[in-house]
Amino acid sequence: MTTTISFSLNTIGSAVAQFWEIAKNYRIVTFSGDMGAGKTTFISHLCQYLQVPDAVSSPTFALVNEYRFEYEGKEQTILHTDWYRLRTTEEAINAGMEECIDQTKNGQTYCWVEWPEKAPELIPSNHLAVYITTTDIMERSISLTTN
Repeated sequence: MTTTISFSLNTIGSAVAQFWEIAKNYRIVTFSGDMGAGKTTFISHLCQYLQVPDAVSSPTFALVNEYRFEYEGKEQTILHTDWYRLRTTEEAINAGMEECIDQTKNGQTYCWVEWPEKAPELIPSNHLAVYITTTDIMERSISLTTN
C-alpha cells in the first residue's frame, strides 16, 4: 500500500497528524530523500506533535538521538538515527545501528532511520518506508509504502 501526503511548511502540522495515523503502527520507519528534502525537519515536527519535551536535532554526527514521549498512557522511546555518514553495513553494525533496530522488539521503542539505503540489509521487511520529494521550493511530497 502506498499513500502520498503533500505539504508546505505552513501545512506541515496537518501532514504530520495524517502521517502519524499510519506510522504509529510501525516500530521502524525509514526516511529517504535527497539532501535538504526535509527529513529531519519533518521528524522534528512529528516529535512536536507527539509532545516530545526534548530539543530535536539531526543525529548526523552522533548517529543516534534518543527522545521519550508518552503515548496512550505508556512511556515510549524514539531512536532517531542518521546513517548518512556510514559507508557499509559492517560499519553500521559496529556503530550500534542493528541494536537500535532490535530495541523495537520491546514494543515501547520506535526506530526512525534517515538514509536507510546506507545499510538496507539491517532493515526488516515489516517497516514503513517514507520517501520525501521536493516538489517546489516550498512544497514537499511524502510517499509512504508499507512492507
